[in-house]
Amino acid sequence: DVQLQASGGGLVQPGGSLTLSCATSGFIFDDYAIAWFRQAPGKEREGVACVGSSGERKYYADSVKGRFTISRDNAKNTVYLLMNSLKPEDTAVYYCNTDPPGQWGQGTQVTVSS
Repeated sequence: DVQLQASGGGLVQPGGSLTLSCATSGFIFDDYAIAWFRQAPGKEREGVACVGSSGERKYYADSVKGRFTISRDNAKNTVYLLMNSLKPEDTAVYYCNTDPPGQWGQGTQVTVSS
C-alpha cells in the first residue's frame, strides 16, 4: 500500500519554527515529486511547497516563499518541510502527497498562536 505519513506538527508561537517530516512507503520514492499541502479551517486545501524527484527543483507558494524550505532524503524515503518565521495564518493541517496527489493520508496539525 502507498503510504505518506506526515508528522512533526504542534503548537508554536508566532515567529517560531517547526520541521515537518513525511515518511513514505509502498512506491518508488525516487520517481516522484512530493509536495506539502495544508488546509485551514473553512478553507480549501492548498499547495505549499513541492520538490522534484531528484531534489533539485523546488517550488513554493508565494505565501511561504522565503520562510519555508522543502527537502528530501531519497535514502530514507522521507521529505521534510522546515518552517521558519511562522505566522498565525500558517495554522492548518499539513499533508504530504505525491505531485500530482494520490490518496490522502493523515495530516499533522500546526497551530501558530501566542
